[in-house]
Amino acid sequence: MTDTTLTDTPADTDARAVADLTLEEKASLTSGADFWTTTAIERVGVPSVMMTDGPHGLRKQSGGNDHVGLADSVPATCFPPAVGLSATFDPELAERVGAALGVESAIEDVAVILGPGINIKRSPLCGRNFEYMSEDPIVSGVMGAALVRGIQSQGVGASLKHFAANNQETDRLRVSSDVDPRPLREIYLRGFQRAVQDAQPWTVMCSYNRINGVYASEDPWLLTSVLRDEWGFEGLVVSDWGAVNDRVAGVAAGLDLEMPSSGGISDARVVAAVREGSLDESALDLVAGRVLDLVGKAQRRPAQAGPLDVDAHHALAREVAGRALVLLKNEGGMLPLNPAQKVAVIGAFATTPRFQGAGSSLINPTRLDTALEAIVEYADEDTVSFAAGFRIDGSGDATALRAEAAATAAAADVAVVFLGLPAAAESEGFDREHIDLPADQLAALDAVVAASPRTVVVLSNGGVVALPFAGDVPAIVEGWLLGQAGGSATADVLYGAVNPSGRLAETIPVRLEDNPSYGNFPGENGHVRYGEGLFVGYRWYDERGLDVTYPFGHGLSYTSFEYGRPTASLAANGDVLVRVAVTNTGSRAGREVVQVYTALEGSSVQRAPRELKAFESVAIEAGQTREVELTVRREDLAYWDIRVDRWIVEGGAYDVHVGASSRDIRGVVVVEVPGDELVLPATADSSIFELLADTTAGPRLREILGQAFGVGDAADGMLQLVGSFPIGRLATFPNVAITREQVQELLGGA
Repeated sequence: MTDTTLTDTPADTDARAVADLTLEEKASLTSGADFWTTTAIERVGVPSVMMTDGPHGLRKQSGGNDHVGLADSVPATCFPPAVGLSATFDPELAERVGAALGVESAIEDVAVILGPGINIKRSPLCGRNFEYMSEDPIVSGVMGAALVRGIQSQGVGASLKHFAANNQETDRLRVSSDVDPRPLREIYLRGFQRAVQDAQPWTVMCSYNRINGVYASEDPWLLTSVLRDEWGFEGLVVSDWGAVNDRVAGVAAGLDLEMPSSGGISDARVVAAVREGSLDESALDLVAGRVLDLVGKAQRRPAQAGPLDVDAHHALAREVAGRALVLLKNEGGMLPLNPAQKVAVIGAFATTPRFQGAGSSLINPTRLDTALEAIVEYADEDTVSFAAGFRIDGSGDATALRAEAAATAAAADVAVVFLGLPAAAESEGFDREHIDLPADQLAALDAVVAASPRTVVVLSNGGVVALPFAGDVPAIVEGWLLGQAGGSATADVLYGAVNPSGRLAETIPVRLEDNPSYGNFPGENGHVRYGEGLFVGYRWYDERGLDVTYPFGHGLSYTSFEYGRPTASLAANGDVLVRVAVTNTGSRAGREVVQVYTALEGSSVQRAPRELKAFESVAIEAGQTREVELTVRREDLAYWDIRVDRWIVEGGAYDVHVGASSRDIRGVVVVEVPGDELVLPATADSSIFELLADTTAGPRLREILGQAFGVGDAADGMLQLVGSFPIGRLATFPNVAITREQVQELLGGA
């Protein structure tokens, strides 16, 4: 054997490096050594590298690797989870967060941080929605790509997850997500495609579930045909922890690394399969080479000695949290607060913040701010009072707690009530049963509003909640889960040090029953049918004209913005360039999130009334006008044509809607987009309508129809009657003067 070691040139992935390994060594590389690390091969100098949970902070275990990977972790900055970060609609900010995550991972010698998660929020009941970006694939893909770029700028790998159609926790290790091809491509895979092609994550994590009956971990169509052959993914596919069903099938499908360790069981099965001929050794060589490539990337990272700049990262977490807060309502200019006002702070969340979700992403924060302490710092001396109003776990004397809250509110100029979901209500591992806030919290709010109508509600929740009080209070702030600095960031927004600019990345419905997945979630007997098809989130509510509490993209500011008339033009590469002048007409600097939606009236395929295609977060000084340019990529206008199994841009006059939410459109411009050539194979099963549209067969068919029905140009009424007939079937229909020879003539010329 040659003396090629992998310490001289770290983990080369060429054939020579793999060829230096025995069959057993190659198999061992494709499974973890323990819960968090890859397998080392000391004989040829292949080191082990570490992966740890993310995605909004580093969760590296502080002691030995336990059997479930949930032991205490080293202190790390807890940034706002994806539910908050996505509300910023700012990929540049997301990239800065990613860079900070990369720095903290590098200091701890972590090769790959497991995130971001960009699964679509199909239902508000998904217990892990706090860890995902949006109900829209463009938001998910753009924000996910930005996080990946930031993480990997520090020589640390990202792991884009969970690939794919992992949209619930119920039976998540086995359930089959049964999705039709168009929604699978256009909704559930599109964000992954964007992130892979724009940012090339080092790893993609395959999900637990099955997709149309096939486990993601052993699906060659998903892991090789789509991910690698179509999208050009160059990295490694790692399993979600415990997602492997059949390791041999996984190797053949393109699953490179099984995590965690199987204790050698999978390795032995792979070796046996190669020796008995049921697995081609070249498939094992391919996946082992990708593991070596990952190790090599990790080894090439410059040493990051640290120590962590805790203050700087906490400041970034505070900035992001402030940008994530969404001002849903601000009637009568209730906010921002005046430091001289007497403020009653109500609600246990003001002192015990709910700042992250539960499960594998649980971060041990370097510090933790509370809203009450931060409010006291902003307010004048002796102007802040506090009452719990309720207990987060529902214990205590609810009547007495409400009475204390009402009395405290009555004695103040304004009441700020902190409501939210307890950690036990939403977590990885189970789905929610409803979208209601706890009854004792709503009762406490009712008591406060009765005592003081000048009430502001601040929410803490990882998934959307129903807001039955939306018409009863003048101001509502959606606080999501804001990370370790969320308390201070909330005070920043309440007192106007930060002008809110967050936007809803998911619709807040009036009722759970209005949600498109209602009745098809979470499925039964191992299957969940995605019966709503393309109409996920705002697409559904807009298509059906349903009332919502607050629409996708909504968010207010302490200033106001005026939009000019938008323009749209085609770039040389086919992209649509949209320009609009936006003026800050208020008295303070602020940010506007300009959103572009497109629609195609008279489309040949089913579409939502409008779909988000681009967005831009723009800082504008008071009185200033900024020309905002947004790019709608041509490929984002495409639909997935199931007849030819590829993306097709349908030509036509597209309405380009520019606005501040999916239901706050400020201007519309029309742009003519040339379509892709679509040639359908002509067969005996082709309909008359389809053949009439064919430039070759169409004219001749029109002649034949005229002769068959005795009308020179085929009477419209008759054409409507027979237009959907397959041409081959019409030739055998009684008393129709179309011969089989004529059909063959048409098909031969089409």
